Amino acid sequence: MPSISSVFRLFSFAVLLLAAVPAAHAQDGPGRGGRKGQRLGQLENAKIAFITNRVALTQDQAQKFWPLYNEFSAKRRELNRGGRLLRRDVTEGMNDQQIRDNFNQAFAMRQQELNLEKEYFDKFQKVISLRQVAQLFQAERDFTKEVIKRVAGPGGQAAADTN
Repeated sequence: MPSISSVFRLFSFAVLLLAAVPAAHAQDGPGRGGRKGQRLGQLENAKIAFITNRVALTQDQAQKFWPLYNEFSAKRRELNRGGRLLRRDVTEGMNDQQIRDNFNQAFAMRQQELNLEKEYFDKFQKVISLRQVAQLFQAERDFTKEVIKRVAGPGGQAAADTN
């Protein structure tokens, strides 16, 4: 069974992958809306509906849960962005100490991500049940698999790689 951290990284990858597909065809630049912004909005709406349904949130729970989840997602996105920048920085021109420092920074980012997950695991339990928290993490994994499957298209390999 994959760790929560790896699921979150996989989900982030799926979101980026889905965003990249329409971005390749969109004529609008970043920040102008266009198809990329529309697709990301559709993805976010689909995710909200999927999780709400799978976790069986009541209206009262949803009002408390979604602001908390959105806060968590924004913080997680920032950590993932930092991690991507670190991985991108590894070049042939780096000496061994620079590569080591890069890895240590990446490990520290992953630890921050784990700490964030633990913090919000506790916060989520204050607004939804423990069983619903477990269903949330499973719903995120399932949603990610579905996104990857749709991006890969019929007969694509991406869906098989998520298991």
